[in-house]
Amino acid sequence: MKKIFFIIFTILLLSTNKSYTKESKMILKLESGEVEIELFDKVAPNHVKRIRTLADEGKYDGVVFHRVIDGFMAQTGDVKFGNSNSPDFNLDLAGTGGSNLPDLKAEFSDTAHNRGVLSMARSSDPNSANSQFFIVFDSAPHLDRNYSAFGKVTKGMELIDKIKRGDGSSGSVEKPDKIVSFRSKK
Repeated sequence: MKKIFFIIFTILLLSTNKSYTKESKMILKLESGEVEIELFDKVAPNHVKRIRTLADEGKYDGVVFHRVIDGFMAQTGDVKFGNSNSPDFNLDLAGTGGSNLPDLKAEFSDTAHNRGVLSMARSSDPNSANSQFFIVFDSAPHLDRNYSAFGKVTKGMELIDKIKRGDGSSGSVEKPDKIVSFRSKK
């Protein structure tokens, strides 16, 4: 009887413990192929929820990488002005817009901004992240505890490395690469 109780208790415990549930993954499809991303549900739950919501609604489909700085990061996610499929698309304004959802409160953590980490872009206000995000090419410790890291590339970083770089210190990209689609992995 004790053995049956222990087995049932163990099964219930494992089924309710999120660390043993299916991993939180997304697929970022670029013109050059698919990139797999693991989301940090426990580190930045509100940012993960926002990214997942916008992605699964198709809001990132056609959005350009408007700011790409070699050795640093590739920024995208302006669903208002950066969506090349939208009548509101304006490359000169890309990077100034967001979604129709409210800005998010910062979820800073000790997660290091190492190669492949995804983090939310924001203005000087720490609580201004909305839809834009960036993927770091190399370690960027100056971002640690200052930006909300919410995921990391687990497969396909070589495709991120191929994203067209921008010019000058601003990294503005003329004829930028874009997201084909971005969805939760089923």
